[in-house]
Amino acid sequence: LMTLLYCLPIMLYFFRVMRFCDATMQICRQQFNLYFTLALALALSCGCQTEKREKAKEVSAVRIHLEAEADNPQTTQSISVFRADPISLTIDKEPLFTEANLAGARLINTVGGFAIQFNFDESSSMILEQNTASYPGKHLAIFGQWGKKLSDGRWLAAPLITQRIYNGTLTFTPDMSRIEAETFVLGLTNVIKKNQKGQFQ
Repeated sequence: LMTLLYCLPIMLYFFRVMRFCDATMQICRQQFNLYFTLALALALSCGCQTEKREKAKEVSAVRIHLEAEADNPQTTQSISVFRADPISLTIDKEPLFTEANLAGARLINTVGGFAIQFNFDESSSMILEQNTASYPGKHLAIFGQWGKKLSDGRWLAAPLITQRIYNGTLTFTPDMSRIEAETFVLGLTNVIKKNQKGQFQ
């Protein structure tokens, strides 16, 4: 509907040209294909611009928690990660990182599938390095939200800390379809850009 409204002036112009051609058919007959092609190209351009605007509105959120000991129910919670083969974890309720800590997010191809890569800003990279150095053998639990008004969301992954992450990059295989992952990463990218511009501060 928005595309039709946006393109209405173009469509009205096209029909006006057609009416003129009805009155002067001999003159306009040779120009019909040119007008039609132009109108079609403009209509497609309207559709592309509308799609770009819709994509720019996508937002996503992420919460990354550190695995914790189940000794304080006031500061920890139990979660289940992975739908097909679930694992149970106890994590700190307070997230270690959110989308505000990211400098970038992207979808990368892997052998037989895909993964998501987070790049942290400078100060958050130091925190990531400190925690991965201090807690080897524990998990990072990643919760993501995406879609209109962040309506879709679940625990996406629980990568095991096997070494100190010193380069500010966290890569994981998410429990989601590729289409969901594309939407999720697009939303995060939009939020990161707005954060960098100060629009979400």
